[in-house]
Amino acid sequence: MSNILIKNGRLIDPKTKFDETVDIFVSGEKIAKIGKNLGVADARVINAAGLIVAPGLIDLHCHLRDPGRPDEETIETGGRAAIAGGFTSVCCMPNTEPAIDNEGIVNYILREAARSAQCRVFPIAAITKQRQGKEITEFGSLIRAGARGFSDDGDTVADAGVLRHALEYSKIFGVSVFEHALDKNLTHNGQMNESLVSTRLGLAGSPTVAEEIIVARDLLLARYTGARLHLCHISTRGAVDLIRRAKQEGVDVTSETCPHYFTLNDEILGSYDPRFKVNPPIRTEADRRAVIEGLRDGTIDCIATDHAPHSMAEKELEFGNAPFGMTGLETALALSAMELVNKEKFSWMDVLAKMTQNPARVIRENLGVVKPAAVADLVLIDPEKKWRLTPERIKSRSKNTPWLNRDLTGCVHATIVAGDIKYTLE
Repeated sequence: MSNILIKNGRLIDPKTKFDETVDIFVSGEKIAKIGKNLGVADARVINAAGLIVAPGLIDLHCHLRDPGRPDEETIETGGRAAIAGGFTSVCCMPNTEPAIDNEGIVNYILREAARSAQCRVFPIAAITKQRQGKEITEFGSLIRAGARGFSDDGDTVADAGVLRHALEYSKIFGVSVFEHALDKNLTHNGQMNESLVSTRLGLAGSPTVAEEIIVARDLLLARYTGARLHLCHISTRGAVDLIRRAKQEGVDVTSETCPHYFTLNDEILGSYDPRFKVNPPIRTEADRRAVIEGLRDGTIDCIATDHAPHSMAEKELEFGNAPFGMTGLETALALSAMELVNKEKFSWMDVLAKMTQNPARVIRENLGVVKPAAVADLVLIDPEKKWRLTPERIKSRSKNTPWLNRDLTGCVHATIVAGDIKYTLE
């Protein structure tokens, strides 16, 4: 690990509200100095003129499929995808095989992350044993092992009593419960959003109320227990409205959405392309607009990827039999830049806050900031560069992305983790 001098980059740091062209000197794992016209002997110099320098991105929600499905992804290949997308830290969800419901599996994930030496990996442990929704896991031992939150993602905790107890236990430890808000009693075999489009296409629909009824229930439980609730992959107008009101009432809730919910609407399913099949589903244009406004006013705190790799053999099945999910680690930054910054006129400061500072706050990690003595987790972004997501460029083991072979704008130039350059644009 050597010293690095980043010259003439536009440093945008949402936590300190800093936005200025400066030099950044990295010594070892830490940021040593920030200023103008820095001169340092014996340092690798990176010319960042025309680039944005920001805290390394933090993904609260991805699926690394390890243990259980190394054919789809591993901690190492997922880490490579993460750093290619500018992420220096990722939180991996527990719907693995077996589930992340004991210390041994948490320890395994952390060992694999250390061995592969890509990005930081923070396990999110299961709320209930084997994710069966019945008996909560040993929160204390899982946190001591390294878990940063709890979720049965892929499934909602259907029993309100079980969720209440989980929230009460999580409050003792000061961590968030991450909820997959979707009532299976209402979704049944839903393949896409329930709407006139699903009727026209002849595909079973998953209604917006399936998400909203769980969001409403969970917000009431969070208010009752005083615990920290994090709502995953928000996709509907009603859910955004419920969260907005709850925040105004002082409920300790945070939420996330994903790029496919603010870039696409359900008309895209007319192609019957299984790569657009996600859960919760891509919603209507009115829902898409509501998600954007929720991001704009702070109702939605974070942009996560819900990176869900699948083998091509699985995703090439007919629509009804294909699994839910798309990859996202390598496209999230570009899609956020194109839709939110370029089209919706968000500031880079606002977008980066939802991918750095805010996620760090949810998992209570002292990351997502660029200042002297801080850990040198950095991403260098070329905001204007156009590029194509080709199969050869993808670092993930899976390529189930609807943006394959499409042109994107906004590119990761380099990713630095703890002072070590892990990725540079080829």
